Amino acid sequence: MTKEIISEAKGRMKKTIDDLTHDLVSIRTGRASVHLLDSVTVDYYGTQTPVNQVATLHAPEPNLITVQPWDISQIAQIERAIMASNLGLNPNNDGKIIRIPVPPLTEERRHELARQVHKIAEDHRTAIRQIRRDGNDQLKKSQKEKEISEDEEYRAHDEVQELTNEFVKDIDALAKQKEEEILTG
Repeated sequence: MTKEIISEAKGRMKKTIDDLTHDLVSIRTGRASVHLLDSVTVDYYGTQTPVNQVATLHAPEPNLITVQPWDISQIAQIERAIMASNLGLNPNNDGKIIRIPVPPLTEERRHELARQVHKIAEDHRTAIRQIRRDGNDQLKKSQKEKEISEDEEYRAHDEVQELTNEFVKDIDALAKQKEEEILTG
């Protein structure tokens, strides 16, 4: 019983780390990355579709992203979606391909992005703590219903706390790495 609860908590914590990794990839650093456009969706024949599902994305240079639509008639829609995405990018199209120059970050923008990384990391730390709370509540409930002994409950609480510490440490490391990329970028 305790193994199942701990296993479930660990699985949820891993998903939280995956979500954090996904969120951090979409934050801009000093280099061009096709992942900058992960949050951009295009009105593709009435359906909001991620830009990477309607075009081929490349970052041929450190300060340039190219977007080559599979359906040329959608080039204006894609360009509009990129402009509306609030990423601070100005796409140019030549009728076949969209070129997006990625300007260098200002010092002020770097610090703003670093604060954004801190906020995202804190949100994910909170999620990890909530998972710990859920696991501990399940353990208490199991102990009250006499499914596990008090000793098992205490040991399992310790295991859940160790997992929590481990995953919070992972979040801190990922956030620190992303912050360094932004500030030195």
